[in-house]
Amino acid sequence: MEDFIELQIISAVSKLLTVKVNEIIGNWNFFFPLVEIGKYNGSNVVNPVISLSSCEQTEKERIIKIDSYSLTITFTVPETPDCELYCYGYSNAFDKALSLDKTLGGIVQCATITGTKYIPPKKPDCGLFWEVIISLRVTTEGRI
Repeated sequence: MEDFIELQIISAVSKLLTVKVNEIIGNWNFFFPLVEIGKYNGSNVVNPVISLSSCEQTEKERIIKIDSYSLTITFTVPETPDCELYCYGYSNAFDKALSLDKTLGGIVQCATITGTKYIPPKKPDCGLFWEVIISLRVTTEGRI
C-alpha cells in the first residue's frame, strides 16, 4: 500500500508534523497545543489537515521526468486569547522542521514552502476558528 508516492509523501509530512514539529514546540517555555494526526481531539492538541494534489510541471520538469505536487497543511485553531500566537508558532515550527529535512526523509527530491496564509475568524470573539494554511511544492524524481 505504501508503493504509491502520494501515500509516502503524506506519511512523511505527517511524521514531520508529529515528531519534529512537536519536538520544536516542546522546547518552547510556554504551553502550546501539540500536533496530532488522527481522530484524537482535545484542548491540548491540534489536528492539521494535509491535502495533496498534482500541480503543473515546468517544461524542464517534463523533460527530465520530475513529478510535482502541491501540498497544503491547514491548522484550525479554536479562538482563545493565544490563538493568533499558536498560528504563528505552528508556521514557524513547521518552517524550521522542513529546513532540517527538505527531502522528507529521502522520499522526495525537494519540498519548499510556497506560501503561508493566516485567516482570522470573520467575527472576532465569537468562538470561531483561526486558520493557518501552509502551502508547499514537492518534487519527486523519476516517478513517471
